[in-house]
Amino acid sequence: MTSSVFTNPFRPGAGHMPPYLAGREHEEHEFRRLLTQDLIIENMVLTGLRGVGKTVLLDTLKPMGIQADWLWAGTDLSEATSITEERMALRLITDLSVITSGIVIHSKEVREIGFGGKASLSELKLDFHVLWNLYQTTPGLTSDKLKHVLEVVWDALKHQNKRGVVFAYDEAQNLADHASDKEYPLSLLLDVFQSLQKRGVPFMLTLVGLPTLFPKLVEARTFADRMFHIVFLDRLTDADSREAILRPIRESQCPLNLSEKSVQEIVDLSGGYPYFIQFVCRDVYDAFLQQIERDQEPGIPVEEITRKLDSDFFAGRWARATDRQRQLLQVIARVQGASDEFSVQDVAEKARELLKKPFSPSHISQMLAALCSSGLLYKNRHGRYSFAVPLLDRFILRQPMENV
Repeated sequence: MTSSVFTNPFRPGAGHMPPYLAGREHEEHEFRRLLTQDLIIENMVLTGLRGVGKTVLLDTLKPMGIQADWLWAGTDLSEATSITEERMALRLITDLSVITSGIVIHSKEVREIGFGGKASLSELKLDFHVLWNLYQTTPGLTSDKLKHVLEVVWDALKHQNKRGVVFAYDEAQNLADHASDKEYPLSLLLDVFQSLQKRGVPFMLTLVGLPTLFPKLVEARTFADRMFHIVFLDRLTDADSREAILRPIRESQCPLNLSEKSVQEIVDLSGGYPYFIQFVCRDVYDAFLQQIERDQEPGIPVEEITRKLDSDFFAGRWARATDRQRQLLQVIARVQGASDEFSVQDVAEKARELLKKPFSPSHISQMLAALCSSGLLYKNRHGRYSFAVPLLDRFILRQPMENV
């Protein structure tokens, strides 16, 4: 039997659905709980490092919402979305129009919303052009215009036997206010949804993004910490990692038979991160089938896979750092517990231990801020720092220590 008979089931891509979604039952339960709300008190923030499966989980939540009689609107958010408040309004109305374009309102409702003032207009479809015209002709600030459009839409939707609308946005860490330009699109989003929810409009936000997302929400509006339920996606447990490895192989009916040692090697190599499980398993699957064909004893090519992972995933990110930043990162990677979090003091102490010319605490603080801006680190809610890229500390430890 040749390897060409079998299609490799593992998919190490950005946002690609894995053959089996392991270990996310708790997160799914939390989302189902939020869907039972009649009055929206809690919205969801789904956060975690890259590679933990946030986008995949969001794709899994969508059919749950639809099955529970919710409508679903949303997309990925780019930096361009939050340049101005009007762009944010345009984004929301565009996404909403996808689910309202087939809804028709009749003469009385047309007159009530004051659309066009034409007596002969007996019915109207709530497509994008109608919603955007309604936005532009509503007096007031951007928030007033947007609230009016969303309220009109809900007045039409509530007769469709739907519980409400989930507005789901991925890459939401790109949202930002711009005080220097007097543009506050992130604050607009929070203000509008909080106001509508207080009035009983069942429009629920589900924001997905990197760990920098929630601190940005709270910085924009202090009430955000009471407005959102935070779900932090972490690495999988060993048991869930095993299922993510073995179940796709069983279901593909492949003759591949991984020993306990091989499974544990994959778990260790991947660190329990779903993306890395897919990455490693894809190469292991192909390698084992080729070894079986050649009547060789199957084994995991750990060094080759590690080099490929370094080249494909880490090298580009490492190249963003300056020589001095790399030296600091090499110090950080050697701090005890750095794979979870670390402080300026932790780094300063380790620098004094390792370097002939150690960094001062003030210099460390400045460099950590720069590394956060470049996406290699992030500052958590407790004022400590963490690596923003999973397993980056392991990659750094594989690099030669520079200029000690």
